[in-house]
Amino acid sequence: MDLLFELLGLFFVILGIIGSFLPVLPGPITGWVGLFLLHQSSRIDNNTNFLTITFIIALAVFLLDYIIPALGTKKFGGSKKGVIGSTVGLLVGLIFLGPFGIIIGPFAGAYLGERLNKTPDKQALKAAFGSLIGFLSGVFLKFSVASIFCYHFIKIYWTLWS
Repeated sequence: MDLLFELLGLFFVILGIIGSFLPVLPGPITGWVGLFLLHQSSRIDNNTNFLTITFIIALAVFLLDYIIPALGTKKFGGSKKGVIGSTVGLLVGLIFLGPFGIIIGPFAGAYLGERLNKTPDKQALKAAFGSLIGFLSGVFLKFSVASIFCYHFIKIYWTLWS
């Protein structure tokens, strides 16, 4: 049973890193589930303080991920349609353009959302740039936290075998 917890934990930690880039997976929370599963193994000491702190961090990053892109769009003069367009563009870009869609999609979606809102071209481009900056900031934050969770998983598991 311990091996099952450890393997599932590894799966979720890796999925957490992947989820940092995919909008359908909450990366840091998924990575935290991996840490939680690892600590359910009887071979690992159950460190409640560590799990509590990492959960709070994962939850905070999860919530910030919804706020940062909107703040980026708003900071650069975008409207609600620009924010919605950025999200839709991300999903459409990811489906049709793969990894490149992660960058192109939010930018194009925010731009089209602003143009549908009758925003002048120059202002729509500025809002789209803000959306892209906000999105990339969120991805960087999620990837950083998920990578740190992966590091701790490996560190904890490594000490088990050394």
